[in-house]
Amino acid sequence: MSYELLLDHIKKTTALAQVSGLLSWDQETQMPPKGGTQRAEHMGAIEGVLHARRADPRIPEWISRIDQDGLDIAAKTNIAEAQKAFGTALKVPADLAEALAKHAAKAQGLWAKARAAQSFADFAPALREMVNLKRQEAAARQTGNSSLYDTLMDDYEPGMKTSEISGLLADLREGLVDLRARIADSGKVMPTLKGDFPADRQMALARALPEIFGYDWEAGRMDIAVHPFCSGNGGDVRLTTRVDASNPFDCIYSTIHETGHGVYEQNIPGADSLAPAHSYASMGVHESQSRMMENQIGRSRAFAEYLFPMFKAHFGDIGVETTDDFHRAVNNVRSSYIRTESDEVHYNLHIMMRFDLERALIEGDLEVDDLESAWNERFKADFGVTVDAPANGVLQDVHWSVGLFGYFPTYSLGNLYAGELFAKMQGDIKGLDDMISRGKLSEPLEWLHRNVHDHGRMKPPAQLIEDATGHKAGASALLEYLNAKFGDIYGV
Repeated sequence: MSYELLLDHIKKTTALAQVSGLLSWDQETQMPPKGGTQRAEHMGAIEGVLHARRADPRIPEWISRIDQDGLDIAAKTNIAEAQKAFGTALKVPADLAEALAKHAAKAQGLWAKARAAQSFADFAPALREMVNLKRQEAAARQTGNSSLYDTLMDDYEPGMKTSEISGLLADLREGLVDLRARIADSGKVMPTLKGDFPADRQMALARALPEIFGYDWEAGRMDIAVHPFCSGNGGDVRLTTRVDASNPFDCIYSTIHETGHGVYEQNIPGADSLAPAHSYASMGVHESQSRMMENQIGRSRAFAEYLFPMFKAHFGDIGVETTDDFHRAVNNVRSSYIRTESDEVHYNLHIMMRFDLERALIEGDLEVDDLESAWNERFKADFGVTVDAPANGVLQDVHWSVGLFGYFPTYSLGNLYAGELFAKMQGDIKGLDDMISRGKLSEPLEWLHRNVHDHGRMKPPAQLIEDATGHKAGASALLEYLNAKFGDIYGV
């Protein structure tokens, strides 16, 4: 009986959290511009209720009366997640939790306006307050030898430490810098698209793609947002994308990327149950699904055979005549300002820069007043390009405005996981390239269901990847994939 009471409490708490998520989705896609102040109050009010439910003193009483010996892994996971949430809620004062939720809703709108106005100064006060609030939260939750940043990162990649992710990123960085140098020395110039790419045609093509990757339109929808994202789970999983008339690849690959997230959320068994065991394993695992769809599959030579005719059907003459040239255009390596538009060689260098900057912000080694200059200096050093505008620099990502500190490194971790999973998939599925070239992805999707989606949160993320691949995740599989792919394209 105690377990049933606990589970009912958890499910109602999750339902309220999902209502909060829908309000966030609405804010980025449908809410009138003047609704920000009210939305901040909505979010703060819901967070106050959520905090009280997570800190309910009945939770440890229920757990103490449960005999866990006869429970299955799902029930044990639900108990562990409730216990963890209870411990966190006890440490974080209710007024701080509410202040964070209210400020995130407010700061998000201020970020969007500052980005449009190309003014970091307009956003700096809101970011300064967000950093202050996140430092307070991390200090309240901090345990043992964990750093403030470790504490926040645990929200997105449970168990991951700064020292471990730093080592993985160092291995990856060394290989990426070497590959980038060889590509630059090759002197080869890739084809580029030329033509007319109206927004309505981009969206028509974008809407034709998710179903190919296994997305269920009866359990989702797609809208436009400043910064593409996916939200929801089970029977209500919503995608967003964006349109740039001069760069159709941004829309198409943002769509494929978010579809990867959406397919994961739609295919976790029991996701509609609202139980923690039937949610995603971690943001690193989540990102592995989106990056694999976007890159290992979506930017492959095989998928170019499928996508190229679709481009021509939607846009007519696009300035490239062959599948090979289209594939090279998709995989053009060049320094670019925008992380989400960057090629596979530069993408993780963007993440490493943000990882270092946000860790310095949280640990007090960098203040918000100095962030824009620190960003610009680091970007020039890492990419050899001078940032020309805040929207192409420090204001390009939404994450810091809503307090997602500790989130960025999971992007690179997701790339590492994707490298490992795809290498194993290639070995397990004969004729994989042929399937991809025909847009027939049922077998690779079944492989992902079996090895990733079906397990929900019932395995720690590192264990999930190790069980799927047969070894601990590292940088080697991703680097081998990148060197083989771009070595072929650039002859290096």
